[in-house]
Amino acid sequence: MSKKSYIIIGVIVVGIFLIYSSIKGTFNSMNRGEQGVKSQWAKVESQYQRRSDLIPNLVSVVKGYADHEKSTLEAVINARAKATSTTIDPSNLDAASIQKFQAAQSELSSSLSRLLVSVERYPDLKANKNFSELQAQLEGTENRIAVERNRFNDAVNAYNILVTDFPGRIYAGIFGFKEKGYFQSDAGTEKAPKVEF
Repeated sequence: MSKKSYIIIGVIVVGIFLIYSSIKGTFNSMNRGEQGVKSQWAKVESQYQRRSDLIPNLVSVVKGYADHEKSTLEAVINARAKATSTTIDPSNLDAASIQKFQAAQSELSSSLSRLLVSVERYPDLKANKNFSELQAQLEGTENRIAVERNRFNDAVNAYNILVTDFPGRIYAGIFGFKEKGYFQSDAGTEKAPKVEF
């Protein structure tokens, strides 16, 4: 073999190694990104589950004081049942699935808000230590949910950049990595509330 043949073989071997390294590095980055999104999704679900676990205790305390609020309590119970039955497979975190999940959770949030507003008519209940503690835990959980949703969106953003930028888009198509959906703000939240006195 001539010196020229060795050079050509060397260039081909180095080229194959560089292509392999590029593909491997990109695949591993996408895989780590997808696992990060799934992990963050589990944290979001955990906070929603925490809120859901607090609701039966809250309903129980309110029920003892506010017999007149039966329809409000039933609405909370039904919304909780719907919210806990709406789940998403972490490997299918597309926009439609997240929107469906978010709609069920928003319905529960709305029912809880109505319940807490109706409680204003019951001073004895508002003074109840168990109720106060549950209300504080719910407020803390709502804050945790907001934080975890923001972190989830950050993880999704980083992952989506990996699978949509060049050459990641090509590798994503080859290996089956797809864009993930984001949490969106609820409809109407972009408008400032109208306050009248």
